Amino acid sequence: MPELPEVETIARALREGIPGGGPSLVGRTIQSVQVLWPREIANLAPAEFARRIAGACVRSVSRYGKYLLLGLDLPGDGPLSLLIHLRMSGRLDVVPRSAAFTPHARLVWLLDGDLALRFDDARKFGRVWLVGDPAEVIGSLGPDALSVTREQFVSRLRARRGALKPLLLDQTFVAGIGNIYADEALHLARLHPQRIAASLAEDEAARLYEAIRRVLLEGIAANGASFDWVYPGGNFQENFKVYGRTGRSCSACGTPIARIVIAQRSTHFCPTCQPLAI
Repeated sequence: MPELPEVETIARALREGIPGGGPSLVGRTIQSVQVLWPREIANLAPAEFARRIAGACVRSVSRYGKYLLLGLDLPGDGPLSLLIHLRMSGRLDVVPRSAAFTPHARLVWLLDGDLALRFDDARKFGRVWLVGDPAEVIGSLGPDALSVTREQFVSRLRARRGALKPLLLDQTFVAGIGNIYADEALHLARLHPQRIAASLAEDEAARLYEAIRRVLLEGIAANGASFDWVYPGGNFQENFKVYGRTGRSCSACGTPIARIVIAQRSTHFCPTCQPLAI
């Protein structure tokens, strides 16, 4: 599933365009939408969704946690927000209309300039919302993982008593971190994934905060991590220290990387660099 760096990379491509590829989405007018898989729309009937969005101009593209946020202006109706969660296999691309209707296209927004915004989603788990206020969808999330301050993070951490790995995956704690970047951040911070959050000393909590920021920013700089055709173009997988490296040597100490299951998620760590404190 795309995590914060992958979603930020997609948001940047939609906002700024891709050299030699798709143009910017900002400033484009949505002339109409074709709903090819109705269940992809989370909060409206397809006909109502199509009626409300027709004629809207895209004024901004941003991200919160793992959600893409498209700010829309609709003449005579005011601002709207289109929120998209890619889930496991979603992809968004600005393409010529002639390339819009692929086998896995679930929604296609037809734009001015003979362009289209195509939402491919092979596994059909992605979801789209059209709302007046983004808080209707993301209001229950914690602060974005790149916007939370150190003081906020440490305070929120000390209020929790669960293990670190499930906590980092909890989007109501901080939004945007998934399995990959949780494992990488915990290794960088030298903290065992089963450490209890409230047991961390102040310097350990600060170390974790800085590690999270560092791996997320490095992930963004590398255009995220790529594994298959679903999310191509990223390079961060070349920098993994623990994720997916079971049995291979830790780059810091040489100990074989271990894998355990925590909260039904594969978890990778170095037993030497990340000891479980008693």
